[in-house]
Amino acid sequence: MNERVIEILVYIMSEIRNRRTGIGRLEALSQDLLEQGYSESEISSAFAWLFERMDQDLERLDEEFGPTGHPTFRILHEAERAVIQPEAYGYLLQLHDLGIIDEAEMEAAIDRAMLLGTNTVDVDTMRSIVASILFNSDFPFGSSSLFFEGNTTIH
Repeated sequence: MNERVIEILVYIMSEIRNRRTGIGRLEALSQDLLEQGYSESEISSAFAWLFERMDQDLERLDEEFGPTGHPTFRILHEAERAVIQPEAYGYLLQLHDLGIIDEAEMEAAIDRAMLLGTNTVDVDTMRSIVASILFNSDFPFGSSSLFFEGNTTIH
C-alpha cells in the first residue's frame, strides 16, 4: 500500500506544481484519485503525510530563520550507476524535485539500493525502498513481495 501512497503523493505534487493548484482544489484532486482507482484510505494517508511534512518543514524554517544552504545535485558514482537503472534514479530525482524526499532521504534510498546485493535496481524496487524510508517501515521493501534469489535478481 505504501507504494501506492507514494504514487498519490507524486500525482498531488505534480498537480500543485503544474497547475498551480491551491488548497481549494484538494477535494477535486481527491475525486480524481478515487476515479483512478485509489482507495479513500490511501488518499487520506497521502494527504496526512503531506500535511505532516509541511508542518515539519515550516517548523524547521522557523528555527533556522530561512534556508542556509545552496541547492545540491547528486551525481551517482560509477558503481551506483552500474546498479541503479537510469529510470530509477530519474524517479528519485523527480521525488526530490517535487519535495517528497529531501537530500538525506535520497541518500538513504541510494544506500539501500546499493545494499540490496542485486545486479540492478529498477523503478519498482526504488519505489519500494522510498516507501520504506518515508513510512519508517522496518521491512526494507514496504509491503511489496520482493525476495532474493541467488543474490542476483529481485522478483
